[in-house]
Amino acid sequence: MTDTTFDPHAMARRPPPPFRALLLAGSVPLFLGVLMSDIAYANTDQVQWKNFASWLNAGALVFGGLALLWSVIALIGGDRKRRSSVLSCVLLLAGWVLGFVNSLVHAKDAGATLPEGLVLAVLVFALIAAAGFFEFRTDVRGVRA
Repeated sequence: MTDTTFDPHAMARRPPPPFRALLLAGSVPLFLGVLMSDIAYANTDQVQWKNFASWLNAGALVFGGLALLWSVIALIGGDRKRRSSVLSCVLLLAGWVLGFVNSLVHAKDAGATLPEGLVLAVLVFALIAAAGFFEFRTDVRGVRA
């Protein structure tokens, strides 16, 4: 029989607080909706898809901005030791800034949003999804056999 020991220095990281998790997890499907609306607009040229993308982007920026604010406060409060928290915060910041630029692109005339809006939507979704991955990732360390 093997002897198991507990290593306190290799503890699994804790999940984010519930409200922070809600804000981050809420922004991911909204940015996905922006991407899907932009794809639909590129394929159909129905202006309503651009309007959907604009409204979804506004909601995603609210959720993402609050999640970014919470992440910055957590980093200032002593969460700097977790490399994934710093990376998640940087990815959130980059995604939020590009999302804001995307909202400015969507404020243009309907035909002027392509292809910049679609390219920005892909980049923003990738950044926000990566931030969510690094924030919710848990390590399975702590007990050694």
